Amino acid sequence: MLVSQKRHCLCQKRVFLLFIIALICVICFMVFGLKGNISYILIHRTWIMLTMILVAFSAATSTLLFQTITNNRILTPSIMGFESLFVLIQTVVIFFIDSQGIPYIGIVGKFIVESLLLILFSLFLYRGLFTKLKQNLHLVLLIGIILGTLFRSFSNLLQRLMTPSEFAVLQSRIFATFTRAEPILIIFSLVITTIIGLFLWRMRFKFDVLALGRDNAINLGIDYQKNITIILLLVSVLVSISTALVGPFTFLGLLIANLAYSISGSSQHRFLLPTAFLLGVIFLVGGQMLLERVLNMVGALSIVIEFIGGSLFIFLLLKKVRM
Repeated sequence: MLVSQKRHCLCQKRVFLLFIIALICVICFMVFGLKGNISYILIHRTWIMLTMILVAFSAATSTLLFQTITNNRILTPSIMGFESLFVLIQTVVIFFIDSQGIPYIGIVGKFIVESLLLILFSLFLYRGLFTKLKQNLHLVLLIGIILGTLFRSFSNLLQRLMTPSEFAVLQSRIFATFTRAEPILIIFSLVITTIIGLFLWRMRFKFDVLALGRDNAINLGIDYQKNITIILLLVSVLVSISTALVGPFTFLGLLIANLAYSISGSSQHRFLLPTAFLLGVIFLVGGQMLLERVLNMVGALSIVIEFIGGSLFIFLLLKKVRM
């Protein structure tokens, strides 16, 4: 009992330390290099910061929960063809409609349509993991890769038929950026993610039981099928909002989730979830500030994160093969 209390105390200290670091990153991002119209700059930076916090929460939470229910630290929702579908949706809209999208449904309507399409795809794919395919992770991964390849091939075909101006608009949409989202979309996403976050925090102890596997969870009184369905739905919503808001971040969730396992020092989700979220905030807010205002490298953060995360993914794959 004493050892357990010491371990919990150590985990709490680590979470608190990460919170302090994340807070420092946020403050530095807001005030570093202020000049000119300060009020306008502060408002502009606030929207960017909120966008990064939303993406950090969505990527961290969705990846951790997806790995919990699959009992696999390599699989993430983003690796399963999600970004390819997002690129296909953007390509189809610009090619068959126009570069402004669907004017009569508005910005929020377009955002909701994109999110719903991504949610339906993810539910179609992930649901099979626990029903028809009976948790055959390799088969589900293969299906995700095949669908991703199909989406990319169709997107490339349409892109070759586009005019240069349409292609330029498409390129600005399919690369992850934190300055693209409209304030109304940020507020809309913030409300949804806050509700989901509060709901998931109430379920944090159930996640520990679900991580033990299907049979153990059922023996401990957990309605496995119901909870898995709820988690998959919420994971799909989080990933859809993040992707539709800023664009694809394939390896961000994988990077911060695997670091959270090591840094938190615990397998309990009451420590894992805040640790992963705070790491995401540190990576995005701190990284953006460092690259943009110290190194003067505008727009390079997504490239750096994808490179590091992709290298980690390859390393994990090779490590698993050797095992």
